[in-house]
Amino acid sequence: MRISIDATSLLLRSAGVKNYVYHWIRALQQDQTQHTITAFPALGEIGGLDHERSVLTPFETYPRIALLHFVNVRYNPAINWLMRGVDVFHASNLVRNIPRGPKLTATLYDMTAKLFPQFHTAGNVRAELSFHERVLKRADGLIAISQSAKDDAVRLLGLDPDRIVVIYPGVDERFFNAVPAPSPKPYVLFVGTIEPRKNVDTLLDAWTSLRAELRETFDLVIAGPIGWASGPTVARLHSRIPGVRVAGYVAESDLPALTAGATAFVYPSLYEGFGFPVAQAMAAGVPVITSNTSSLPEITAGSAVLIDPRSANELAAALERMLTNPTVRSELGEAGRRIARSYTWRSTAIQSAEFFSNV
Repeated sequence: MRISIDATSLLLRSAGVKNYVYHWIRALQQDQTQHTITAFPALGEIGGLDHERSVLTPFETYPRIALLHFVNVRYNPAINWLMRGVDVFHASNLVRNIPRGPKLTATLYDMTAKLFPQFHTAGNVRAELSFHERVLKRADGLIAISQSAKDDAVRLLGLDPDRIVVIYPGVDERFFNAVPAPSPKPYVLFVGTIEPRKNVDTLLDAWTSLRAELRETFDLVIAGPIGWASGPTVARLHSRIPGVRVAGYVAESDLPALTAGATAFVYPSLYEGFGFPVAQAMAAGVPVITSNTSSLPEITAGSAVLIDPRSANELAAALERMLTNPTVRSELGEAGRRIARSYTWRSTAIQSAEFFSNV
């Protein structure tokens, strides 16, 4: 069977979705004997993962972006010609014209455009809502990256739960074997795009309320690229808060060591479909403090300290407990690593191949 996966996100600046698509396609292509997996638009062999730029060279990327714009021209049937002989087309929100011949599938990442439209640009919200109507409501089958994401989609969009299969993503194996990066000072780590949903302001409020002794002993390292609608937060980060180190975007090759070197990992996001940074920290054996909302209790499965992400006081109390209790850190770190062992890309690929066959 021939399966074409829209991998346009690999040509663009992207974070979680790009991480998923990159590792998922590679795992599918490595593990498959029964299916032929191709990446649209004609990606072929993909290079290393970089969230800030394309996985291909500029010379290879621009013609493929042009092809995407061409097939997206309204009423243009070109996508039908490109997908001739394909049995399943796995869509993203970047392809506007859906091919008529193949079965249609897609991945359900999250429902943030419905739940938190104020946290997105108007263009992103329009694209997501259009994707809900064009693809999610018409698809022959859907993969949800968590039970939480599935439940939200069923509740908010009225989707048939029998058409949705929960298949957890994997964690890059490098996080399980990471050697901690050297650091002049112990640190608490946050990794994520600086944008409103990640709730960095509440993290800064909690951090600055800690006892001076703790803030002198530990740094808070904030790693991640600048996102959207985050001007006041970025200005605050650039105001040189004592003990707060802003690392910016960290290359994928350096992220496992940075994660493994942390005393604790903190992630007070308001909503996640899965939460890759949390799963990566768990894989590295780093104890996690995260939110008691959306998929995060599901993914951590009792191995993290859960807090109300809107309460700086609750987050500060969790940080105090974590940083002053080595036993708690050790127990949570080991528990997290055990849970993370169930998140493998090979398992994701095997379950996905069965999903495609069923569709």
